[in-house]
Formats: sequence, C-alpha cells, structure tokens
Amino acid sequence: MSIRLRLTAWYSGILALTLLMFSGIIYTFVYYNTYQNTYDTWQSRIREQIRQSIVVDQTGRVTSDINMANLLKTIDSRLYVQIYDYRTRTLKQSTNMAFVSPTFKFNVPELDEINQDFSRIYTESRPYLMYQQVLSTGNGDPVLLQIAASTEEAENLLSDLRFILLMGSLSTLILAFTLGLFLARKSMAPIGKVIEAANAVQTSSDLSVRIDYTGPQDEVGQLISTVNRMLGRTEHFYKDLEESYRAQRRFVSDASHELRTPLTTIRGNTDLLKKIWTMDGASSRLSEEDLKQMSVEAIGDIADESERMSRLIGDMLSLARADAGQTMQKEWLELGPLVEDVVRRAQFLPHQAEWAPGDLSALDGIAVIGNKDYLQQMLFIFIENSFKYTTEGQVSLDIVVYRQQVGIRVKDSGIGMDKDEVPHIFERFYRADESRGKTPGTGLGLSIAKWIIDEHQGSVEVVTVKGEGSTFIIWLPALFPEIQAAEDIEVFYEDEPIEINPEVNEESKPKSTDSGKET
Repeated sequence: MSIRLRLTAWYSGILALTLLMFSGIIYTFVYYNTYQNTYDTWQSRIREQIRQSIVVDQTGRVTSDINMANLLKTIDSRLYVQIYDYRTRTLKQSTNMAFVSPTFKFNVPELDEINQDFSRIYTESRPYLMYQQVLSTGNGDPVLLQIAASTEEAENLLSDLRFILLMGSLSTLILAFTLGLFLARKSMAPIGKVIEAANAVQTSSDLSVRIDYTGPQDEVGQLISTVNRMLGRTEHFYKDLEESYRAQRRFVSDASHELRTPLTTIRGNTDLLKKIWTMDGASSRLSEEDLKQMSVEAIGDIADESERMSRLIGDMLSLARADAGQTMQKEWLELGPLVEDVVRRAQFLPHQAEWAPGDLSALDGIAVIGNKDYLQQMLFIFIENSFKYTTEGQVSLDIVVYRQQVGIRVKDSGIGMDKDEVPHIFERFYRADESRGKTPGTGLGLSIAKWIIDEHQGSVEVVTVKGEGSTFIIWLPALFPEIQAAEDIEVFYEDEPIEINPEVNEESKPKSTDSGKET
C-alpha cells in the first residue's frame, strides 16, 4: 500500500470516528430533548386525565360507573381511549379511534398478562404510548382501561434524524476520502519526482539531474531542496574524484616516464660495463686506458642518474606524505635569519644568471608560525627554478610587507611563460613544452612548494611575461612586534611596479591571490 493511500485511510478513519461520535452526541441530545420530553408530557397528561375522570376508593375500586361519554368530556382529544369489560366481553372506544381506521383497536391482553404501566406498542405499524390499568366496578367485575397517545411524529423525527446523520456522515466520509486521496496524491507528487531523479541517477549516472519544484518550502519542499543540494554536492565530489583519478593516472604516467629515462641509462651503462669487462684480451681491441676511461664514464652516468632518481623519489615521497594528510610541526620563527641563510646558500646553487638579493631589513622583528626546514625548501625551489630558466640576466629576491602579511618576492629575467601555462605550473610533473627535455628537473618542485605554502596558510602571486621573465611573490601571515607606521610599499602588478599606500581604499591594495593564479 502506498504512502498516500495509507495517509488517506488513516485520515478517513479518524474522520469516520469523529463523525460517529458527533452523530451520537446529536442523536442523544435530540432524543432526550424531544422524544423523551414527548413521552414524559403524554404520561403526565394521561395520569391527570385518569385522576379527574375516574373516582376510586382507597382499595382501587371504582365507586362510580365508568361512563365513556363523561370520560371523553374531560380527556384530551389526542388521546385514544378503550374500555374492555371482561365479564360482558364488551369493548368501548373513543370516537377519534374511528378516524384512524374503521377497524382500529388496541390489543386486549388476558387478565394475567396485563402490565399496568406505560408501554410502547405498535398498532397497524404506528407507534403509540399506552397506559393500561385494570379497574374493579362496584359489583367487582374487572374492567381494562387503555389510554394511548400517538408518538408517530416524534418517531418520524428521530427516524429522519438517523437517516440524515447516516447519509450525511457517509457522504462526508466519501467526499473526504476522495478529496484526501487527491490532495495526498498532489502533495506526494514531488516525492515521485525525487524517485524519478534517483532512478535517473541510478540508471544513467547523470548527477546533473535536479528536481524542479516551485511549491512552498514545507517539509516536502525542504526535502527536495535537501536532495537537490545533495545531488549538487555529489556531482561536485564526483567531478573532484574524476579529476583526482585523471591526476593520479597522469601522475603515474609522468612518474613512469621520468623514471624510465634514468633506468634506461643505468641499464645501458651496466650492459656496457658487463660487455667490455667480460671480453677476453684476444677479442678486445681496446687498450687498458680506453677501458678505464669508458668504465669511469659509465659509472659517472650511473651515479648521476641514481642521484636524479633519488631526488625524484624523494620529491614523490614528500607529495605522497602531503596527500596522506601529514601535518607539519610548526613553531615560532624569526623570518629574517631564515631568509638570510637561504640567500647566502643560494649563491652556491648552479646558475648562469647573476644572483642579486635585495634589502632584507624589512624582515627585522617579523616572525611566522611555521617549519624552518620546509620554508627553506620552498624558497630554494623558487630560487632554483628561476636559475634553471634564466640563462642570462639576473635573479633577485626582496621583501614586500603589507598589513598582516609578508611577501617574499623572487624575480627573474628568464624565458617567462604564456598566460595559458600559469594555471598549470603547480600541477605535478607539469613543465612547459619548450622546457621539457631541455632543462633538467622532474616537474615536482612547484607542487611541493604549493603544498608547503598551503600548510602555512599562505598564497602565491604569479606575474609573468613571455620572453621577459617571471615574478613569484610568496605571501605568509606574519607576526609583528608592534604596529608599524604606514609606508609606501612597492609591489608588482601586471607588468609594471605600482606604488601602494596601506591607508588607501580596498580597491588599491595588492591582491593576495590563490596559488597559481595570474595577477
């Protein structure tokens, strides 16, 4: 049984019970206030008429003759009187009984069966209230006095009332059941849409399905809104999952590609070493010096490729830890000494461009909550990345301070990037097509740097021009020893520097954008 049918049945049952109780109350009220009052009235009138018309002594013996004419003079004309003499077997009736029917009379019971009280009887299918009493005449003969009043009007009233209550209740119940079923079906129609949407998602895996609902925000409306939001979140999660699967497949493919090159080199050199050192002296045309030189070169290639594989595996391990949700141990750090140490050690990195660190005095007294090793690793990644893609010109590092953030700006005059490449530079194994294969690297450095920045609640700003160089500004939340006076701060926006005053309006302040977003 469906929900709408169950609801309709329950409501109809409750309505039927309510109508039954209501009808019973009405019938009882009418019965006691109309029908019973009629009986009480007729009983009192009959008793009074008997008292006034028939004279009896203390023993109940009639002390005067019962004369029908005298009795009818005082009795109510709406009463029907019948006197039966058991000795003479004669029957006397009031004249109004002939108006009912020529053969109309009341049943005369035997003396031993007489109930001397009021009773309800039916004669010729008509209801009457009858009083019976056996009287004794002066000579002791028994006489039956029967006085009756018609209760047909009251009975008809109650019969009509029962019919009206019964038919009215049935009509109301049928109408309520029909309308209830219609309203229940209309109210539950949105639930059917929910079922259709769920079936559509199940059969076609189309998570873009939404339930069209324009009704009020009642329980059904809230349910549909919740289902639509759930479908939206599920679609979003499904897309994220698909993107994760694609990224995972791309990661495995790129990792396989990156690992295949050093493994091929190592295998080739080991095969070469095995070949030259297993040849006998007669077949070998190489001198001892040539064998030594070839062996050293092969071993050098193996060492270089092994070191490259170690770096690649180390980077992949760092990213795997990041994916596993590993948290960094952070502490309060002075940023100045940390950056100065990076600047000093950066000059020993392989580079062809000029290393030109700027003024770091703006970091005096500034601290961050972070991990020293990871922050240094992140800065080395950006500096080394700039060195790789800058064959001439210079690479510089300086500081930008704005309100509660400190920015470490790494700028180079290298090859730059196209605008379309900027959103992808922090993806794993991503390298510009022109640089892939020409510049050494694994394509994991910026992905690791992005993770470190995110773990420190920071962001990175990228400004790049094809053929002119790139600028990275790493923004970190800073702790200041005291409120610093407002001063003009030089930051890069688009391709030219802009003077920004911290006290200007919100539209003029430098934007701290999400990682990988071009400013």
